[in-house]
Amino acid sequence: MGRWCGVRRRTGAGGARPPASGRPAGASAVRPWATAAVRLAAVAVLLATTASLPGGTALAAGAAGAAGAAGGAEGYAFADGAARVEGASDTAGAALLQPGATYRSSLARNDTLYYRLELDADSDTYVSVTAVPGSEGEVTAVDGVRVSVRDEDGASCSLGSATFGAAHSPRPVTAWGMREIEPGASRCQDVGTYYVAVERVRPEDSPPDDWDLELTTATEPRPRRAGRTEPPGTWDSASPEPLAGQPERRAGGSGFARATAVGQGVWQSDIRPGQTLYYKVPVDWGRQVYASAELGGSDDASGYTTGALRLGLHNPVRGEVDDAAKGYTGRPAAVGLAALPPVAYPNRYASSRQVGALRFAGDYYLVVHLAAQVADDFGDGPFGLTLRVRLRGTAEAGPGYTGEPRPKGVFELSAADRAAAPENGATRDGDAAMRAVAVGGIGTGSLLLAGLAVWTVTARRRAA
Repeated sequence: MGRWCGVRRRTGAGGARPPASGRPAGASAVRPWATAAVRLAAVAVLLATTASLPGGTALAAGAAGAAGAAGGAEGYAFADGAARVEGASDTAGAALLQPGATYRSSLARNDTLYYRLELDADSDTYVSVTAVPGSEGEVTAVDGVRVSVRDEDGASCSLGSATFGAAHSPRPVTAWGMREIEPGASRCQDVGTYYVAVERVRPEDSPPDDWDLELTTATEPRPRRAGRTEPPGTWDSASPEPLAGQPERRAGGSGFARATAVGQGVWQSDIRPGQTLYYKVPVDWGRQVYASAELGGSDDASGYTTGALRLGLHNPVRGEVDDAAKGYTGRPAAVGLAALPPVAYPNRYASSRQVGALRFAGDYYLVVHLAAQVADDFGDGPFGLTLRVRLRGTAEAGPGYTGEPRPKGVFELSAADRAAAPENGATRDGDAAMRAVAVGGIGTGSLLLAGLAVWTVTARRRAA
C-alpha cells in the first residue's frame, strides 16, 4: 500500500548625510513614517491580491516547498504551528490528541508509540500519520509505517499501513486509522478513551535513524438523516481519455499542509529524483476524480528504474484512496489512477479499501514521487512533469451533519473551490473566476492603501 530561503540583504557603503540646514522653500519633507506607510500599503495590496487568487498562497508556498524538497524526504514541509507531542512507550503515559489538531512527533526504529483519544459515541474519528524518513538510509519495499486505533481494553478498531514500494526510495508515507460508529457493531462504539499505536512495519529491516512524524486528527458527526447503508453497486469504471489542453505551470507543494491548489486541467512542473510533490483538488459529493502523471524523457535512455514515477490519491483526512507506479527507461512514461466511484457517504460501507476511502467531499490530495534511484542512470534532473486532472459527474447535496466537523469545513467546498472544479466538462472557469477574485483582492488592497494615505496626511498635518 502506498502512502507519502532566506534573503541575504546587502548593505551599501553608506551615503552622504543630508545637510542639517533647512530645505528650500516649497520642498516637502519625506518623513520616515510616510515612507513606511507607503511601503506598507504596497505590501498590503500585494498580499491581498495574492491571497485572493485560487491557491495564491499555496502557489508561493508550493514553489518554495518544491525547491526545498529536492534531494530527499527531509524536505517535507510540516504544518505551521503543529504542536510537538511525545509518543509514550505504553498506554499509561499516552499524550492526548485533540480533534482537528495537527502534531509533530518522532519514531525510533524499534519503538511502538501510543497516543490517546477521548471520543464521544456519535462521531467517526480519523487519525493520519505521515512518516518522513531521511534521504540517505536504505529502505525496503515492505517497510513503512503502521497505525492502529484501539479501545481501552486493547481491542482493535482499525489497522492501516503504508510502505515504500518496489522503488526502495525514501519518501513520506501516510497511513490512517479510524473509529467508526457502525449500525449493528458492538466493538469500539462507546464513549471513552481510545489509543493510537504507531510503529514501523519492518523494524528489523528499517534504517537506524529516527523518522519525523506528522499526525492529524479529524471528527465527522452523524448525518442528520439516516440514509442507505449499501455501497454503490456499479459506476462508470471506464478510464476517461486524458485531458487535453495547453499545460499551465504550477509548482507542487512539499507537504499536505503546503499542497498546491489545482482544479480540472493540465498542470506542469519540474521534479527531481527523491522529490515528492503535493497538489490538492476540491471534489464535491457526487463527483469522480481521475488523474494521471507523465514524466518527460531523458537524454540518456539506457537504464531502468523500477517504480520510478509514483502517483497517489488521498482523501480529505489524508487516508490513501489509490496509488500506482511506473518504471522509467529514460523515455517518456505515464501512470494513471484507477477509475473510482463518485464521492458518496455510503461508500464507507464497501468492502473495497479504495471505495471506502471516498466517503466524504473536500480537498483530495494528489501526491507525486520520483524515485531517488532515477539519478543513478539519468542524472539529477530536473525532469518535466505533467499532471492531468479530470472531474466527472454532477455535484450533489451532502448528508448534512448534526454537528460541526473538526477541523471546521474539512468536508465542505467553498465557492472558490467550486470555481476551480467546474462541471459540464469545462477545463476551468479559468479567466473569469481568476479575474473576479483578483479584482476583489485588488479592491481590498486599494481600501487599505486609501486608509493608509488618509493616516499619512493626518499625521503630517499634526506634525506641522
